[in-house]
Amino acid sequence: MKLLSLAVLAALLAAPPARAADASGHQSFSWVDKNGERHYGDAVPPEYAQSERRVLNNEGVEVQHVGAEKNAQQLAEQRKHDQEVEAKAQHDSFLTSTYTSTKDIERLRDERLDQLNGQITAANAYIDSLDARLKTLQDRAMHFKPYNTKPDARRMPDDLAEELVRTSNEARTQRKSLDRRHQEVATVRSQFDADISRYRELSANSAAR
Repeated sequence: MKLLSLAVLAALLAAPPARAADASGHQSFSWVDKNGERHYGDAVPPEYAQSERRVLNNEGVEVQHVGAEKNAQQLAEQRKHDQEVEAKAQHDSFLTSTYTSTKDIERLRDERLDQLNGQITAANAYIDSLDARLKTLQDRAMHFKPYNTKPDARRMPDDLAEELVRTSNEARTQRKSLDRRHQEVATVRSQFDADISRYRELSANSAAR
């Protein structure tokens, strides 16, 4: 028995530990070439140094996974994606912490739309007054050149010409502003509808949990 024990001990001492190769730091790599074929070797070829690869230990077991390095466009897209995810999470937090029900969101939506519709009503009234003013100026301008083609027609006074241009430009500017307000109404309605839908989804998920 003593001789047998000594023999077993000697065999154990002579055999290298299972992780001795790992401790030596020896590694191999696995990578995929441009044709989609996987390769193994002691070093990754330079042309695949930026590609996805795996680090293997002496026994062929994966010990590390290195993702492919992204180019500038991919990094920009990743940053944009991360920002969108973060913004969505922040908005979800805002919805759940600000409102107690969808009625709160609907009430705020209606208040905002009423405000915009009031601005639209005022803008329409102002545009009507500008149109009336412009019509009066145009009627006056018909008595002067170049609108009046009579040989004895006088040249249009400078102040009348300036007022025509000024009123016409103001009416054009106000119409563009009115168009923006109408677009804002559509945008506000769409945003609030999306918030109501998302709030319902978050509330349902919370209730399910």
